[in-house]
Amino acid sequence: MPRYLVERNFPDGLSIPMDDNGRKAVAGVVKTNAEEGVTWVHSYVNPERTQTFCIYDGPSPESIRHVAQRNGLPVNRITEVRVLAPYFYSA
Repeated sequence: MPRYLVERNFPDGLSIPMDDNGRKAVAGVVKTNAEEGVTWVHSYVNPERTQTFCIYDGPSPESIRHVAQRNGLPVNRITEVRVLAPYFYSA
């Protein structure tokens, strides 16, 4: 399954409360993604919470865009990526 880096901009800032409402919101995103064969692996957020860099597994960039639209999330850029780690080069 291809892996993608999904860049998103949130001009007003991203807010996911650390409570039951936040849990429900995230669970809803995960459920909608699964319906399209997309898996949210994890995300990074900048200190201002205006930009995220999300790692997703999915069948295609189009599938990522489709679930983002269904989830009401912006997509600014999708890049197919592969892991490159320094440990691969250890003797």
